[in-house]
Amino acid sequence: MLAIALAGALAIGPGAPARAGEPLFIGWTGLLPPLSTAYTPADAQECAGGEPSCVDATIAMMEAHYGSLVVSCDHNAVFALTYLRTTEEYRRVASAPGFFDDVAYVNTEDAVFAAYYFRAYDAWRAGQRAAVPRAWEIAFDSAGRRQLAGAGNLLLGMNAHVNRDLPFVLASLGLVSPGGVSRKPDHDQVNVMLNRVVDPVLREAAGRLDPSVDNIATPLGLSYTVLMQVLVTWREAAWRNAERLVNAPTAAARERIANEIETAAATTATTLRTLYVRPGILPLRPDRDEYCAARA
Repeated sequence: MLAIALAGALAIGPGAPARAGEPLFIGWTGLLPPLSTAYTPADAQECAGGEPSCVDATIAMMEAHYGSLVVSCDHNAVFALTYLRTTEEYRRVASAPGFFDDVAYVNTEDAVFAAYYFRAYDAWRAGQRAAVPRAWEIAFDSAGRRQLAGAGNLLLGMNAHVNRDLPFVLASLGLVSPGGVSRKPDHDQVNVMLNRVVDPVLREAAGRLDPSVDNIATPLGLSYTVLMQVLVTWREAAWRNAERLVNAPTAAARERIANEIETAAATTATTLRTLYVRPGILPLRPDRDEYCAARA
């Protein structure tokens, strides 16, 4: 995966100019054309009309969720904080004219995507294990047992959300507009947004929850740019898996693809859990629970 990301970065060259204070963004996924898919109506129970108020409602839920976790320094708070700050940044860029081609569609995606996370978390808290995707189960269990460095909790959440949830979200909403125009440019534009928010989020999580989080670039200490390219690569793979789901010729073929997505995300989760078990291969600083409690 790292090799793919690095190859993409090298192929693109210097990348897109960054705004003052922003990390360099390498938008190589925009050069990869979408596959042909037919229009399918969105299947969304959340925010079907794509109203901006949906984003506000989602952020309010995330604020309450994060607040309930951080008060006890729950290790799930690392991902919850990251998701909250990312959604707040989404609200800012979605209000900028021209940032997205179809803001209403992306608002719906934002609400549906969040619903996947909350459903998985609520089922896990209720002990309904059969309703929890395996990648999320590994992430939540690891946090509940306080087994990992904070970087591991964050990457496990990102893996479950992007590698597992996102293909199903995209497929359920459709990959082309009613006029047959691909939604991929807006999907790729989210990467631009993420490039703006990931670094400050890592710093905030390190300052409030676990000081080792700012070593997250990779387990081997590579650069922020490489970490960002891993995330971009995961998001590109999610789009391609959504194309596979939408283009599956039969229900049995779609089920097989869905199982492959579940298995791959769970395998990645298992690998990440192994890498980030405390003390793991990241240098430890003060105990994260004591560190968080002193800042609560």
